[in-house]
Amino acid sequence: MKKTIHIVVLFLLTGITFGQTLPDEVVLKLKAPRVFHAVFHTTKGDFTIEVVRSWSPLGADRIYQLLKTGFYNNNGIFRVQTGYVIQFGIGDSKEINAFWDKKPLKDEPAKTLNRKGTLSYARDGAESRTVQLFINLKDNVKLDTVNYNGLRGFTPVARITEGFDVVEKFYNGYGFEPTNHQDSVMLYGNAYLKKHFPEIDYILRAELVK
Repeated sequence: MKKTIHIVVLFLLTGITFGQTLPDEVVLKLKAPRVFHAVFHTTKGDFTIEVVRSWSPLGADRIYQLLKTGFYNNNGIFRVQTGYVIQFGIGDSKEINAFWDKKPLKDEPAKTLNRKGTLSYARDGAESRTVQLFINLKDNVKLDTVNYNGLRGFTPVARITEGFDVVEKFYNGYGFEPTNHQDSVMLYGNAYLKKHFPEIDYILRAELVK
């Protein structure tokens, strides 16, 4: 219980400073550098990712746009399946979620594999990638070739360069279950997660490394 209280208080305090920003359409014109890095400060510590634009140009541009507008600040890490994947990418604002949900990316072929420590976009059917990412906790060979809703495989866009031990510490007691509540989280934000899944961890702030 003390651990839960500590996390919630920390989240509330940092949320005031590092909130999300409702983007202007102009943000969609931002192009990512060839390679860039970002650090994610979480309730379990920090991890750093390296985004490689050649792996997924549209996907890299989107992550760059999201980081520029603070989208991943105060994100609940709602799916933690030990030995498989970790997923995040739902904002704490209905308006911000709606903005990005209406801006899906065109599909891109995978240029690399879903190896341990890589990040790929979560998706449903064709052209459904928007903001949600998952971290591979092992070499997920099946995600390179699986036929899911008419598309083959998932496209990696980045990899963890520091702090993989941190992501392995995220609370995993809920497993896949919070993923079934994504529509509610899209509407009600972290208030819904705190009420129904109080133990989950959060990305407190995500920023580009200069």
